[in-house]
Amino acid sequence: MGKIVITGGAGFAGSHIVDRFRLEYPDDEIVVLDRMTYAGDVRNLKSHIIADTVQLAVGDVADLDCCLRVVEGARLVVHAAAESHVDNSFGNSREFTRTNVLGTHCLVEACRVHNVPRFIHISTDEVYGDVIEGSASEDAVLSPTNPYSASKAAAEMIIQGYIRSFKAPIVIVRANNLFGTRQYPEKIVPRFVCQMLLDRKMTLHGTGMSKRHYLSALDFADAIVLVAERGRVGEIYNIGTTEEYTNIEVAEMIASAFGRNLVDMIEFVPDRPFNDSRYCVSWDKMRNLGWMPQLRLADHLPDVIEWFHNNLDHYASHFKFQASPRRIPADRHPVHAA
Repeated sequence: MGKIVITGGAGFAGSHIVDRFRLEYPDDEIVVLDRMTYAGDVRNLKSHIIADTVQLAVGDVADLDCCLRVVEGARLVVHAAAESHVDNSFGNSREFTRTNVLGTHCLVEACRVHNVPRFIHISTDEVYGDVIEGSASEDAVLSPTNPYSASKAAAEMIIQGYIRSFKAPIVIVRANNLFGTRQYPEKIVPRFVCQMLLDRKMTLHGTGMSKRHYLSALDFADAIVLVAERGRVGEIYNIGTTEEYTNIEVAEMIASAFGRNLVDMIEFVPDRPFNDSRYCVSWDKMRNLGWMPQLRLADHLPDVIEWFHNNLDHYASHFKFQASPRRIPADRHPVHAA
């Protein structure tokens, strides 16, 4: 029995990691450290909190004293806390530096002080920048192109310094775009699903031709468990998938799930100041550890739609509508539609 700390565990990816670690290590104490910003939701941890199987510590990874208190006695720290929405980084880049760089520095320093034996740092495939052709391996030069990815690359530089100077027992993972239940609807899949549920048009950046790979949050959580158990200290592991789509293809997939015509349900909006055209990573190292993605976006989409149909009122303020138990008519849900 030991103590596992998961930062950002009340958020989308973090809560799926909590679920997976709670299942895999039933005898361990699991502590979630989360600042509970707009993307953190205690309801993501509701079943664990009711069952008293997870402790929630509300605090900031950029507060060294807080980190020192929380990680003391931990056998493993999984660092999932981050500001992650690229659009927001263009308007408030300093917050991304504070959370993603200073926060990572404070957390890794606290782990050094308390001799935490294993630290998993969750980064992103966006640190490679545009990958127009082929795929980026873990030893590719980092070339971030926006404030978000720059802050994640900077956090990795802090970590590399700790690995080399202090022999810190850290493993870095870089993952493709995630999808799944509980994802805050600023990201493309949940945004499009919620817009369809509200009978609004899906808003597409630019031409809609930017490409992304889509990885299930459930598969991602499985990968984090595997890296925690078998990953080599000091190594970097890309966590990827073969599921590559343009943004307009994602919109078409979601419109089709609702039985709607894509042309009638999209609205083109101005693009980001800079929008990478494509990300792609090679993930042979994860395959060699014994991991493979299992869930395809098209196959898992009905479950995602079902979850957002049942929980759309969580995001009433985001979409500016009046919350109501009957806000979404059954005939707008593809599962219930005639």
